[in-house]
Amino acid sequence: MSKVAMDRLAEATPQRLARGVRGLSDRALAWIFVGPTIVLLLAINIFPLIWTIGLSFTNFRVNRPNEDIRFVGTQNYTRILTDTDIWLSMQATAHFLFWTLFLQIVIGFWLAWLINRKFRGNDLWTTIIVLPMMLSPAVVGNFWTFLYQPQIGLFNYAVGFLTGQDPSSFSMIADVSLAPWSIVIVDTWMWTPFVMLICLAGLRSIPDSIYEAAECDRASPFRQFWTITVPMVLPFLMLAVLFRGIENFKMFDLVVQLTGGGPGSLTEVTSINLKREAFEKWRTGYSSAYAIILFVTVYGLAAIYVKALNRVKQR
Repeated sequence: MSKVAMDRLAEATPQRLARGVRGLSDRALAWIFVGPTIVLLLAINIFPLIWTIGLSFTNFRVNRPNEDIRFVGTQNYTRILTDTDIWLSMQATAHFLFWTLFLQIVIGFWLAWLINRKFRGNDLWTTIIVLPMMLSPAVVGNFWTFLYQPQIGLFNYAVGFLTGQDPSSFSMIADVSLAPWSIVIVDTWMWTPFVMLICLAGLRSIPDSIYEAAECDRASPFRQFWTITVPMVLPFLMLAVLFRGIENFKMFDLVVQLTGGGPGSLTEVTSINLKREAFEKWRTGYSSAYAIILFVTVYGLAAIYVKALNRVKQR
């Protein structure tokens, strides 16, 4: 803003308002600007959370607003923790979490290590590898649904070409033993580039002087990898696990697009189970307790993990 415009704005400001602004401290001015954002965050995040906690102790159903709302105490929580279907969805979520994190960390670190070695076409290959994470999960789900089709899917033809098996003899998203792995493959394909970028940042933060000193001490490449590269990249790996673990625990759209929780309820992760309880069975109080349990689980595990991450950083 030019000086002339600022002078005009100052002249147009009422004298009473101008005197009030001049009397404010820097701290008060900061609160004037930050205050609306804090109020908005409280309205969007804190209030719904408190309301959900309150509903979790009732029998409220949103499709029956005129029905008497009763306080049921911890009954909803007890029913959830003793429900075998919910524990099966937890098991499906744990399977999905473990294998996606394992594959993404291993493949992502390997790709980062390769790209960190300067070679011809480095930038081009980096851009190509990063492309999947730029797509929407809904688009990726539809895209891979066609790839998994037994009759026309390229994935089945590729597997058939490598193994000699008839491509139409199996279905990745309909077979009981293959459906969980179909989701793991797609999520790994989509989000391994994210882990690769974090690992690449870790690799490029290691000073070259450390490797030069190791070479002067006649340390082998294998020794340098395990005593220098891995320990110094470990905090970045743990950070990638934290980000991807939280996101994969909440996975919804990709699973819905691929399997819809099927076959049966084999791939029904907790987010899909929660959605069915809340918006298909309309058990609002019950689903609120379910959401609080998932929130406490994720928050507790993340808090413990962050403490471990801080200890690793301090070494």
